[in-house]
Amino acid sequence: MTIEMEIKTPIYIIEESKLRRNLSLIQQVAQRTESEFILAFKAFALWKTFPIFREYIHATTASSLSEAKLAFCEFGTRAHTFSPAYTDEEIDEIVACSSHLTFNSLSQYERFHQRAASCSIGLRVNPEYSEVGTLLYNPCAPGTRFGVTADKLPRQLPSDIEGFHCHCHCESGADVFERTLRHIEEKFSPWFSQLKWINFGGGHLVTRKDYDIELLVKIMQGFHARYPHLKVIFEPGSAFAWQTGPLVSHVVDIVEDKGIKTAILDVSFTCHMPDCLEMPYFPDVRGAEHVEEEKGEHVYRLGGNSCLAGDFMRSWRFDKPLEIGQEIIFEDMIHYTTVKTNTFNGITHPAIGMLHADGRLEILRQYGYEDYRNRMD
Repeated sequence: MTIEMEIKTPIYIIEESKLRRNLSLIQQVAQRTESEFILAFKAFALWKTFPIFREYIHATTASSLSEAKLAFCEFGTRAHTFSPAYTDEEIDEIVACSSHLTFNSLSQYERFHQRAASCSIGLRVNPEYSEVGTLLYNPCAPGTRFGVTADKLPRQLPSDIEGFHCHCHCESGADVFERTLRHIEEKFSPWFSQLKWINFGGGHLVTRKDYDIELLVKIMQGFHARYPHLKVIFEPGSAFAWQTGPLVSHVVDIVEDKGIKTAILDVSFTCHMPDCLEMPYFPDVRGAEHVEEEKGEHVYRLGGNSCLAGDFMRSWRFDKPLEIGQEIIFEDMIHYTTVKTNTFNGITHPAIGMLHADGRLEILRQYGYEDYRNRMD
């Protein structure tokens, strides 16, 4: 179905009914697992939607000063903050915006823990096990810069370390968490009696249709039985905005070389959908089938409008020839995509809109020259 719009420029559209569906499900999972689920800004930070989020959750997680300030100033609560490296210039302001602060290394802890005394202090640990297949996203790969391994921990933790943070999933199911948890407990359970909380990080895709919620409930029932004193925190990002809306683009031109047709769009993969090139993964395109062949009837590459030669993806088959001005709708483009966009080449950022349950499209933000210019100040 074509989304009726009042503007013809590219636009991300978040659908309120789908967002509330996810939030309601996450709220139920949190209650059933006796855990806290908090929003990771690295995957979703559209702050104009925060009033909706606050109906369902009560905290967020940050990875930088700007994200911590977003939590404090716009969400209205102090953040659960983790950064690979805090700096002298930012640590005090980060602490002021944070309820929990996790250090990535023992050296960072030694350097800054006294200045973070107002926070519940945590330490990121590395279980040396992850089933994340794409090396770019695997935080436990050999040589990782993330977390402390068990062999480097003192038998008695410093008295102000109250929690462990362990992040080693990416769009994973409960079965992956079950296997990973065995490694986490094997490596780090000797220290659990010294802790108040444990944060199992993000990547738990509880809103995906095939996610086994009943297995997660069973896993957490067992964990709580073994460690009843530990508060459990999950901080997914994608799960909140999973399948909540598309990026709507338009065909600007159609070119052909050596029998390969490319539909050039008014959006860019490298600017507006960077995970498609980084991961890589092939997004679903409404009304089209992703195919291996590059030539054929109604088969097109989709090309971005930047100067990067590789700003394209191959290939999709449509039911009929594409036409200039036709909408091309990329599904599920809200999580991560909206926070990783950039203005390379000065290409205008797509607008951001919210489709309300009554069918009204509210434009939350449009972008122009001044937005690009201000980034260059």
